[in-house]
Amino acid sequence: MPDFCRHLCPGSVASPLVSELERSRRSLERSPVVPPERARIRSYRKSGTRVPPLMDRPADRSGMSRLEFEPGLTCCRVPSPRSPILHELVCSRLAETVGTAYWIDAGNVASTRVLYDCASSPRVLDSLRIARSFTAYQHHSIVRRVVEKATPRTSVIVAPNVVGRYRDDDVPAWERDELLAASLETLAELGRALEVPVLVTAVSDSAEERVAEHADYRVECIRTREGVRLEGDGAETMGYWQGTYWQTTIPYWVDCCGVADRIDPVVAAADRGLFDAVPEPGGSSGGSPSALETEVSG
Repeated sequence: MPDFCRHLCPGSVASPLVSELERSRRSLERSPVVPPERARIRSYRKSGTRVPPLMDRPADRSGMSRLEFEPGLTCCRVPSPRSPILHELVCSRLAETVGTAYWIDAGNVASTRVLYDCASSPRVLDSLRIARSFTAYQHHSIVRRVVEKATPRTSVIVAPNVVGRYRDDDVPAWERDELLAASLETLAELGRALEVPVLVTAVSDSAEERVAEHADYRVECIRTREGVRLEGDGAETMGYWQGTYWQTTIPYWVDCCGVADRIDPVVAAADRGLFDAVPEPGGSSGGSPSALETEVSG
């Protein structure tokens, strides 16, 4: 078990998730699954055609949502305490960096199954260190422990559902606000000092306000009928994975094809409904050429 989880402060509990990750990784290595889309991808590459980003890694859901992960504290408003969007963002960050990542868990947000579903490869999670807290005092102590362990090479520090842990009944009312403010201030200053991204989630409006007091950036996860969409500083949603297909978005196609410099006059005329005009009695089936040219040129 990693040193971060084995040598926590007195009274804290080390997470068994690290050993679960290792067992799951070995199981996947023994029985690798090759996606059927690989043959299609090889045909793209053989013909010299650019492979669309989402098709290039069809089993990797972390490619759907992008976050810049700027240094400092980012407040991420999520629709539910255990929303998988956090796992997707963390796996995306781990796939792009080589440093160690620290996950300060609260409320059992970390899930082995969801992490492996979101990771592009089991080895992506090798650098992830998770410690669970069951009380506000344990959470605050783990935050202080991360200060000792983190370095400028740290990939990301994740602290989901922070405010909820400090609202437990075992914390006196007079101590809750001070302890929560100390933890948030510590995480924020740690991110700024080391220039490391710190991602903290909030569920309710009141929790978001508390975290936003110390945040440098704000991101909101909005639930739609297709999935969760990211909005805010440095956030973008490229598509939604529906189990067997991608529901893409306009930013995805802009990334693939670029932005059109101008709109074709014929397309503009079609968008304005000029080709669907109702013909006058005794007239032709379409609008008059002079009217069409005047509308398009205008």
